[in-house]
Amino acid sequence: MDKIQLSDSELIGLYTSGDEQALALLIDKHQSKIFSFIYSKTSDRELSNDIFQDTFLKVIHKLKLGAYNDEGKFLSWVMRIAHNLVIDHFRSISKVRKVRDTEEFSMLDTLTDGTPTVENFMIKEQIDNDVIKLIEFLPKDQQEVVRMRIYDDLSFQEIAELIDVSINTALGRMRYAIINLRKLIEKHQIVLTN
Repeated sequence: MDKIQLSDSELIGLYTSGDEQALALLIDKHQSKIFSFIYSKTSDRELSNDIFQDTFLKVIHKLKLGAYNDEGKFLSWVMRIAHNLVIDHFRSISKVRKVRDTEEFSMLDTLTDGTPTVENFMIKEQIDNDVIKLIEFLPKDQQEVVRMRIYDDLSFQEIAELIDVSINTALGRMRYAIINLRKLIEKHQIVLTN
């Protein structure tokens, strides 16, 4: 069977089963749309390339964690991730403030290597895995809302429209999911750190 003819869902299934070529086909299939979308927001080719790469690093991470809820909307899911990364980039630029050195304060004192350590990465990955496992204990309607909000980055309005409920119902399900997750965390004595 020619893999190029496979649907996004089939390619994702192959990738999560260990077929790295399936991911390459997915990227090739959607590369121009995603890159064009990012470039339309940044008007900077180099920055767009960086955000494109960051987008697929995040996609790979979420797929490996099993955090993608396949509803045949892979492209829109990736576009939301790219959109959020563009927003994050512009937010980070707007937060940069001009600070002058004084006798009491030197900018050099604040410089640190922001590279996450292997230990921090492993801790974060373990927490992500624990949370994914805990979500499985929630009622199905709460699981659905949590996955759409956290992993698919959908607004509550979008969630309400997709699952055909009122926005208050979607918010309520998220609220009860958070309450139930807190109880599960306490019950299993899971320590969540930053």
